[in-house]
Amino acid sequence: MKEFPKQDCWLPHRVSYGETDGMGILYNAEYLHLFERSRNEYLRQTGITYKEVEAKGFMAPVRQAFCRYRRPVRYDDLIWIRAGIGSCGRASFTFVYEIYNEDKSLLHAEGSTEHAFTNHEGRPVAMPDWFRKICGI
Repeated sequence: MKEFPKQDCWLPHRVSYGETDGMGILYNAEYLHLFERSRNEYLRQTGITYKEVEAKGFMAPVRQAFCRYRRPVRYDDLIWIRAGIGSCGRASFTFVYEIYNEDKSLLHAEGSTEHAFTNHEGRPVAMPDWFRKICGI
């Protein structure tokens, strides 16, 4: 992946037993949940919650998700999920993610989610300037 965006967010997470598979490894679909939690925290740290975005009449559904699993994460590991906005279009944007071990020295996974910007009826709309400003895009 290319250089990570300067405006980012780090979210700590301790892997619970229920998030693992039969081998004690973080289940593959859980990575998407971690991505979601970190992007919500990213928005919160920029000064707005996703709930407030929806209250303003906008939605940001996921159009595409990608995850590259590099090294397994295991039960009870403390990991750090890093999130930032990697690119932005007129009515879409892409979050990028990295998942690291406890001391942030080992990359476990990296990924992205592409989001449309829509109204509540699901129709694409131009991203409002206030959202671009808050997210530094």
